[in-house]
Amino acid sequence: MKPIAIQTLADFAGGTLRQGEGSRLVSKVTTDSRKVADGAIFVALVGDKFDAHDFIPQVMAAGAAAVVVSRVDPAWPSSGCAILEVKDTLVALQDMARGYRAWHQPLIIGLTGSNGKTSTKDLTALIMNLKVPTRATFGNLNNHIGVPLTLLSLTEDDECGVVEMGMNHPGEIKTLVDIALPDAAIVTNVGMAHIEYMGSQDAIGWEKGTLPANVHPEGVVVLNANDKYTSLIARHCQATVFTAGTDAGDVRAFDLRPGPDGTHFKLDFAGEIVETFLPIMGEHMVGNAALAACMGWAHGIPPTEIATAFSQAKLTGGRMETKTVDGILFIDDSYNANPDSMRAGLKTLASVESSGQKIAVLGRMGELGIHAHAEHKGVGLYAAGLPLTAIYTVGEEAAQITDAAHAAGHHETANFQSHEDCAAHLKKMLQPGDAVLLKGSRSAGMEKILSHFQTA
Repeated sequence: MKPIAIQTLADFAGGTLRQGEGSRLVSKVTTDSRKVADGAIFVALVGDKFDAHDFIPQVMAAGAAAVVVSRVDPAWPSSGCAILEVKDTLVALQDMARGYRAWHQPLIIGLTGSNGKTSTKDLTALIMNLKVPTRATFGNLNNHIGVPLTLLSLTEDDECGVVEMGMNHPGEIKTLVDIALPDAAIVTNVGMAHIEYMGSQDAIGWEKGTLPANVHPEGVVVLNANDKYTSLIARHCQATVFTAGTDAGDVRAFDLRPGPDGTHFKLDFAGEIVETFLPIMGEHMVGNAALAACMGWAHGIPPTEIATAFSQAKLTGGRMETKTVDGILFIDDSYNANPDSMRAGLKTLASVESSGQKIAVLGRMGELGIHAHAEHKGVGLYAAGLPLTAIYTVGEEAAQITDAAHAAGHHETANFQSHEDCAAHLKKMLQPGDAVLLKGSRSAGMEKILSHFQTA
């Protein structure tokens, strides 16, 4: 972060400095006691199963410049470490982030959606960095703790922050918006992710729309031209709204030519057309790129520069990551899954140019609630209609996918009770030239298939 006085952060948090020098400058805030470096501020969060106040002596000994606590223990060692007392350490973290964001004044681009948030975040940061130094959410730190930490990580040189915002309960996006105060927003799409807690897709659409609706009138909003909720969300925006997508939008990706190393396509920026290559597989990834391109274009970045930058794109691991092992192409999309992203992954596998076998290895989809059976069955029926050699699943809940595919007439289906069993089966049947998709919710741990395959 940009060097800032401890007292200034104390003022942001509405806390009281009980010990230490308020004029001391700090440049890092952390909630992880293991990552306290000399001169950092440690925020002692309290959870259902932990209380970080227990680690205060440890972080003081590690050289922390200050600790943010909700209670002070006289037994803590007296040191040069400042002690900032607040009512609630989580609220204090959020208030510090809000205050720091207003004090620093970077351009903040908020990003949300049911699918493709992290991929679109990575691509948007790549493009915006062409204009100004840009920092993006690390990994998927996109919740009520991760967003404040992202904002507080913006350095003196960072002029733009791309902040991913996730949710799984009503009202969570508004909390993040009130912290980040975005100048611009992207909504990747409105799907079925987290429907267990949201109740309906309409409710998900309303929640996602909270982000663009709160961008100020001078700001920019980019929405998915291929999403049915876009027109509804746009009506609630006060900022200038652009759309982007495949074969539609103010920025339009078309003439898609998928290959083994990614996709060649054209981008149309309201009449200016540039040839583009994205070294990431999947038509849905081209749609994500169009959203990122549109945000960059809206901020004055030339289309030719945007197209050139995409050729160097890399994503956070586990997202359409291709790995060749013994001549076999593995498409590792194991980071997470919901019904829409499952279909997108399966469609990508089916489109792979390969004379060998095409095998889908799928895990469960989480947070679907009462819709779980229908959605797993729906994915199985969709997979059965694709030119796939085999459809395999791991785990009891994922068996609903293979059961549905088999019932629909796909003869090569199987469910395995463990990753090891599935990997052993793949080891026997796979040949050079084959392609395998690994996909499932984070809890399914489908990346373990590749690990077992390589060590079997």
